[in-house]
Amino acid sequence: MRFVKVSAALVLATLLSACSWWGGDKLAPDVPEQQLYEEALSAMDDDNYALAVEKLQLLEARYPFGQYSEQAQLELIYAYFKTYEPESASAAADRFVRLHPNHANIDYAYYMKGLTAFEQDRSFLTRYLPLDETQRDPGAARDSFDSFATLVSRYPESEYAPDAQKRMQYLKNRLATHEIHVAAYYMKRQAWVAAANRGRYVVENFQETPAVPDALAVMGEAYTELGMTELANNAYKVLELNFPDYEVRSFKEPRSTLLNTATFGLLGEAETPAVPARPTGSSGASKAKAAETDEAKEERSWFDRITFGIFD
Repeated sequence: MRFVKVSAALVLATLLSACSWWGGDKLAPDVPEQQLYEEALSAMDDDNYALAVEKLQLLEARYPFGQYSEQAQLELIYAYFKTYEPESASAAADRFVRLHPNHANIDYAYYMKGLTAFEQDRSFLTRYLPLDETQRDPGAARDSFDSFATLVSRYPESEYAPDAQKRMQYLKNRLATHEIHVAAYYMKRQAWVAAANRGRYVVENFQETPAVPDALAVMGEAYTELGMTELANNAYKVLELNFPDYEVRSFKEPRSTLLNTATFGLLGEAETPAVPARPTGSSGASKAKAAETDEAKEERSWFDRITFGIFD
């Protein structure tokens, strides 16, 4: 009987300790708030941001109203940013702004939110390969611009404002160029109204960017296709007065016959895109454009087609 009691006690003790034997959840020992904060800072100094995130999260969970809680929330934004967790970094910045709207370092939260979105869509390929970022989805760029704009408007004396302004100018140029890509797409699809609206949007909202002359050219060509001669002439007049050296080109996609497409340009005729009208003038740019247009209209010989233009 005694043997049975001893056996039952051993089995019960084994069941109670099974979780610890098989790697079950263990309660972390209580660590003072200051020690946790110092360990997090030490991990960040060693570029071990994953460990820093772990320490800062534990500090927030155990000491939500402690003396280091607010600073830990700021440090957590940066730690998320360095561990390439943009969603978590942005959420942490929003949370800090919501909980501490009058904090002395709230400008830092806005700056980090903008910087996180700024770097969000910059993948490994875009960092080291010459890819055109202006053709990608501009959602993150818009979020970044909005955050930087809030920082500059509300806290113009912030130490982060100068860098934010520089990044805003870059983002402004990028967003304007993206609108031109979209307008060119509409032109190729013969969506003249949509293309003209995109061009007008750039002129009205992204002034002093390199995309403005392209926007005016798109407006002029789209209005010409719509038969709105007065609006087209106004667009070209503004273009010529403000950008006299700009070389007008067509944003319409050249059309080709089925035979021309099937034979890779060897047979059949390809229709060259029409050059948009513009005010006549004797400038060198206008003459050069007219010469290029005349040359493009010349008939290609059979020998030139067969040899792909190598021996012509």
